[in-house]
Amino acid sequence: MVAERRRFEDECPLADMSRLLGSLADSEGICRFSLEFGRDSLQVPLVELRIETDLPLICQRSLRRFLFPVRLVQRLGMIRQEVDEAALPAGYEPLLVPANGELSPKALVEDELVLALPVVPIAPDSEPVRQDWAPDEQERQAVSPFAVLTMLKKN
Repeated sequence: MVAERRRFEDECPLADMSRLLGSLADSEGICRFSLEFGRDSLQVPLVELRIETDLPLICQRSLRRFLFPVRLVQRLGMIRQEVDEAALPAGYEPLLVPANGELSPKALVEDELVLALPVVPIAPDSEPVRQDWAPDEQERQAVSPFAVLTMLKKN
């Protein structure tokens, strides 16, 4: 595929991505992707991966479902051994190719989508919580467990 500079385009339902599903609000949606194989000017074998999808996530501020847009282009330098990673040019992510040379496009796409997930999903239109929570009367009257230590320290 590298020698022939092959290009593939496809789409996959999010429901088919088992490792990603646990992080999503639901399994609705389609992921469109393309893979373009080739070599760069330094003759490094590569695959350029383009992904376009909207991931359904739960906003951690409002606890509502929202769509997180993912539009990414990733250059993956194809290597046979982990030691070859150091020889990749800047801007390339390593892709360890198995001995049989077979790649799973769906697995590549799913890997990149898992990496694209935000640590804490927050919808862009959600309002930040800006309220000072003053203690109520009961909390103010409660005796601190460290009050005795404070009194001993004074003596």
